[in-house]
Amino acid sequence: MTNQQIYWHTTVQMPGEENTITPLPDKVDVAVIGGGYTGLSAARTLAKRGVKVTVLEAETIGWGASSRNGGMVLTGLKLGMQTVIKRYGREAAKRLFRCSLDSIALVEQIVREENIDCGFARTGHLLAANKPGHFDALKDEVEFTAKEFNHTVRLVSSKEMRDEIGSGIYHGALVDEVSGGLNPAQYVTGLARAAEKAGAVLHARARVNNLQRRGARFHIQTERGSLKAESVLVGTSGYTGSVTKKLQKKIIPIGSFIIATERLPEKLANELSPKNRMIFDSMHYLNYFRLWDNRLIFGGRAAFFPETANTIRRSAEILRREMVQVYPQLKNVNVEYVWGGTLDFAFDMMTHVGEVDGMYYSLGYAGHGVAMATYLGDTVAEAMLAGTIKEHPFAQFDFPGAPLGLYNGSPWFLPLAGAWHKFLDWIE
Repeated sequence: MTNQQIYWHTTVQMPGEENTITPLPDKVDVAVIGGGYTGLSAARTLAKRGVKVTVLEAETIGWGASSRNGGMVLTGLKLGMQTVIKRYGREAAKRLFRCSLDSIALVEQIVREENIDCGFARTGHLLAANKPGHFDALKDEVEFTAKEFNHTVRLVSSKEMRDEIGSGIYHGALVDEVSGGLNPAQYVTGLARAAEKAGAVLHARARVNNLQRRGARFHIQTERGSLKAESVLVGTSGYTGSVTKKLQKKIIPIGSFIIATERLPEKLANELSPKNRMIFDSMHYLNYFRLWDNRLIFGGRAAFFPETANTIRRSAEILRREMVQVYPQLKNVNVEYVWGGTLDFAFDMMTHVGEVDGMYYSLGYAGHGVAMATYLGDTVAEAMLAGTIKEHPFAQFDFPGAPLGLYNGSPWFLPLAGAWHKFLDWIE
């Protein structure tokens, strides 16, 4: 029987109602909206600099995608770096790629400094080619990455795939040894503790209902009372709401779903992923998977729509089918957990930071949030203090809204987007 429950939450005491006890302050230097990686990382950095900072979270701390994702800490961006160069030029691409490497280093540093027990390890990622044409593209990628970014990735031919994965369906792969993995719920819990230790105050069940700038100050109305802030940082990702309407109109919330198997015998777990890589495939409608505690954690955009009991149930069936396609040897294995979370995609598939109506923001991680949100929380916080947000590498390009302004924050077109991705996979 499959539990509709977030497996990661069973591995740690997640922050609960304890953050609802402290009354809201009257005024703060910075109010951070969103208690996930972005907000907690920013709060930790600001508090360490002596800033009076409070985090306002609608649910409980770490409740959203920060504790529901696959726990992959990846190099690069969602958008392929060749596209990034074409779109933004060589220098910008180099800076952005560097940020992706620095983001992993920062996660590693925080885990070490704050003593966060979350199993962080750089076991590398494996990008598996679903079609022969995809493998040819990966060959180009190896040369391109070495030449443009001085970064080494290597090919795995279809003959060598057994050393990497216990599946016969792929046509080779690319390995990047720099990527890593962790338990996202343990990590976000540790990050929350670290922010509090630095002096930030975290408020759960403090959904922001109204936000107005009056003169130099922001007046913020939450479910638990009101406060004033000199500055505001929005780090609400896929849960960005109508209180920050201009940002909501630029972010598409997309459901991502995950199943976790029962614990597998050591020998079988080892056969599935001998090197414990973070594995994902080369499709538009992609699957991603990895081992944790001898369970296979298998995720994908099974339903596109944000999570409800219904989309989660349907996704469990779809993901189970996909999993058995990759690993026929799991045909009789029980799936014990299924859950969903909501990711934030911008219309250009890029991550964006900047300032709108005097508020700072960092949004659009598109599934690369573990490292990138940690890193941008930290670097946007520094830029806020220094007044240099316009110089931030992720503030150097436009943050587009929907074509023709056909979007007000409610994603009516998700079934079309899902169908379009399936069509792209089919025609390639």
